[in-house]
Amino acid sequence: MLAHVFSKLQHTGALLKANVMLLLLTLSLFTVGAFAAENLPTASTMPWWGWVIALFVTCFFLGIVAVPSGVGGGVLFVPIVGGFFPFHLDFVRGAGLLVALASALAAGPSLLRGGLADLRLALPMAVLASASSIAGAMIGLAIPAAIVQIALGLTILGIVTLMALAKKSEFPEVGTPDKLSSALAMNGIYHDAARNEKINWHVHRTPLGLLLFVGIGFLAGLFGMGAGWANVPVLNLLMGAPLKVSAGTSSFILTLVDSSAAWIYLNKGAVLAIIAVPSVIGMMLGATIGAKLLHVLKASVVRKMVISLLLFAGLRALLKGLGIWV
Repeated sequence: MLAHVFSKLQHTGALLKANVMLLLLTLSLFTVGAFAAENLPTASTMPWWGWVIALFVTCFFLGIVAVPSGVGGGVLFVPIVGGFFPFHLDFVRGAGLLVALASALAAGPSLLRGGLADLRLALPMAVLASASSIAGAMIGLAIPAAIVQIALGLTILGIVTLMALAKKSEFPEVGTPDKLSSALAMNGIYHDAARNEKINWHVHRTPLGLLLFVGIGFLAGLFGMGAGWANVPVLNLLMGAPLKVSAGTSSFILTLVDSSAAWIYLNKGAVLAIIAVPSVIGMMLGATIGAKLLHVLKASVVRKMVISLLLFAGLRALLKGLGIWV
């Protein structure tokens, strides 16, 4: 009896520590952004290695929070680095795809082993999205940066509104799976450490989900920031996958979608090593920690984190595109 009570106390303490760590990391991201905004006018006085260190530290924190939220590192990297660092948006978008790809690859093995990423759910979506991302990348490089910023901000704010108004998104109620999802065996089971129980899940509305992923891939290439910000709502709110499974599977989908779009930016010379290398290294290190947090965090905490981070990133992109917050 005493051993059981002691085990419960340990489990509760681990959850409390994870939630506190997540709160501190989120606050750190806002602090980094505010500090950079205040010092942006004197950015030219900072030596080149100062920006390398700043990118590494920023991306390390982004990697930790990106994996549990399932939005990918790119959706946070592009508006934050593009808004607070003195780099042209084309180079930021090129690095953003590599950053999102790196965080997804670093977290992938852990998510697959824990049952939080499902291959049968991810592969059909990823194939369609990766094909359309190539077209989006080609068009995105031909559009003025201000227009891309405005479109990016509006899109992200729309996703935030959708997720904030949705009910029961942590564990959606799905009646009967459709024929296509049954044929593709889009179902599974995973152990939710926060609730200490096994969760059975399946999905529906698969044809509509596949169609939306064609558009998601196009926007991923257009904005150069991966597609996790749209993957999670479609998998979770539309198709009915649990939020943690949606977040984990979204990270796996990013590996195919981002690698396709990244080739276009590489071919156009829109990837600079001094931006991409420290960003990718920091993101991969942070993502390995974020993948472990996903196993112990409550689904409601993940949902709140997604909404708060996307709200900040969307407002920043929109205001910069309109010339209000430069």
